[in-house]
Amino acid sequence: MANDGLADIVIRAHSPAWIDEAAFLAFLLLAFVGLTPFAVAPPTLNPLNSGLNITGAGDLMRQICYLAVFAAIVVGAFRHRGLAAFSSVPVLMLLLLAWCLASTSWAGEPGVAVRRAGLAVVLVVSIMLSVDTVGTERSLVLWRWVLVGVLIVNFVSIPLIPQARHLPGEADPGLVGDWRGLYDHKNIAGAVTAMTAIIFLYTPHLSPGLYRRLRDWAIVAAALAFTVMTRSKSSLGLVVIALAIGAVYRWAWKKDLDRTIVVVAGLALAIAVAAILIADQGAIARFLEDPNDLTGRTAIWQAEIAFIRDHPLFGAGFGTFADTGGLSPLHNYVGNDWVSAVSHGHNGYLQLLVTVGAIGFVLAMAGLIAAPLISFWSRGGDIDMKALLFALFAFLVLHNFMESDFLEGDGVTWVGFLLVLAMLYNLERRGELP
Repeated sequence: MANDGLADIVIRAHSPAWIDEAAFLAFLLLAFVGLTPFAVAPPTLNPLNSGLNITGAGDLMRQICYLAVFAAIVVGAFRHRGLAAFSSVPVLMLLLLAWCLASTSWAGEPGVAVRRAGLAVVLVVSIMLSVDTVGTERSLVLWRWVLVGVLIVNFVSIPLIPQARHLPGEADPGLVGDWRGLYDHKNIAGAVTAMTAIIFLYTPHLSPGLYRRLRDWAIVAAALAFTVMTRSKSSLGLVVIALAIGAVYRWAWKKDLDRTIVVVAGLALAIAVAAILIADQGAIARFLEDPNDLTGRTAIWQAEIAFIRDHPLFGAGFGTFADTGGLSPLHNYVGNDWVSAVSHGHNGYLQLLVTVGAIGFVLAMAGLIAAPLISFWSRGGDIDMKALLFALFAFLVLHNFMESDFLEGDGVTWVGFLLVLAMLYNLERRGELP
């Protein structure tokens, strides 16, 4: 009986308090809703830049809110596990953040770069500590609440709030009429609803019973419908691929032989695609030479590749790409005026090379891609949870080929990616993965 009482005390001491969950929920609301929902970004000459929410780092009130939530999260984590709580931040992530901070010393505008790097540190540490304190499953439940709340607000806003759609007068006339809900660009709204569909489809264990299953399926259908109405091509295509990848992962990881077959087949497919691309380099060159392809993305990619060729090792410094005008690293590498105002590089991998160079890129690929893949490779644990995290991981890794999510301020896709990494790392540290 005495031992039972001691166990109860230990459980209570290590259980998240309501204030820890409230701090995490406040963080999620800051990231996924923000302080100015339905705000319309100022017009810009760049159709790709129109309305994209990049960092919020220059918004004093947002900085204060993030710092206040960060302080509450740190206090809760320290109360929960003391200094050991900081072991929840992976070493590779700490090295990446340290390099980002170091790179601000050679940035064109060090003051701006330092503030943006500071925001990156606050985001990473907040998410890692929160998931460690609250727990993986409870963190996922809170994230689901926020996403379904955003989805409801998005649908309700369409007939009631004109700004919930892209309005006439956009720099890119092709955006007019696309749904964006409470966000300032349809691509952001599309990514959020795509993540919502993935999460609610792959969390049946959080909704036992037929009624709750039907409710979750209805949310999945609604999220996919809203994604369609955003006409966000990247999210529309990738959500289907991610759902399929999650299903294959869940099926294959039940047996070592099936897992090996899937991995070998995937590698064979990747090699075949690479061989086709190498064999038809002329078509690729012609594609990249046309700046109008992919809504102008190729013009940005050409400039990024040219900059990387001239500055391969160290890059331009963290935080130098977005909203820096004439100080942008691409300023002398573009031929069109609107490209000189780009807000991000529409490719997370190229943008990493531009800003933090090859050294930062290697650290990022090790911490953001390789280390999670090693964890996903292992068998055991909650297959449903791992399938969900892998589907989200695949969606966001592929999303970075068309958009820039990695280390991109408090962008919803970057926050989503960090949540995936934190949940996976927490499962591994708690012994739920072998």
